[in-house]
Amino acid sequence: MKILNLYAGLGGNRQSWDGHYITAIESDPDIAKLYKELYPNDTVLVADAHEFLLKNHKFYDFIWSSPPCQSHSQMIRSGKNRKPRYPDMRLYEEIILLTHDFDGEWVVENVMPYYTPMFNAFRKGRHLFWSSLNLGGLQVPDSPEEFINSTTVDGAEGLKEWLGIHYEGNIYYGDNHCPAQVLRNCVHPIVGEQIMNMVIRKTHE
Repeated sequence: MKILNLYAGLGGNRQSWDGHYITAIESDPDIAKLYKELYPNDTVLVADAHEFLLKNHKFYDFIWSSPPCQSHSQMIRSGKNRKPRYPDMRLYEEIILLTHDFDGEWVVENVMPYYTPMFNAFRKGRHLFWSSLNLGGLQVPDSPEEFINSTTVDGAEGLKEWLGIHYEGNIYYGDNHCPAQVLRNCVHPIVGEQIMNMVIRKTHE
């Protein structure tokens, strides 16, 4: 199966996808480099995932997209110093594109937003999923205590253990100096494994 893994990050969702042809798109070169070390058999491209999807979706059998969640998160509305900002509507552009112009199976994952989502979604834990699949039986592991507030090196190490993603040192998103942020953005591998099994079953029906 040819799989497109968009906004790949460290590939938490992808951990149990061996045996397929996987193209991962990640805009941050350092994170893309670490992804490649974790999954050396994948094709890893440093590129704009949103534009890559538009131009290349027809070449894949299954597409996973986890667009940036910060502008949608309930956390963006907390704190006295928070300023109004537009939510990144590329999330919904991708859902519309995949719904109407893609013939394969797909999943778009994001967080529970501070507003009512534009389209009906399947909610499980801290996640929202839009998909061509019936995700009704999906099980999502409970997040560790203090998940959102894991902002220290010790917090990052705890998330590495929880996710089963192991690497030396810390890695950061751009100017974000939280060593746990890239790990908090990961979808737990158990979720990715369940969804891949659903894709395989559906494609063999």
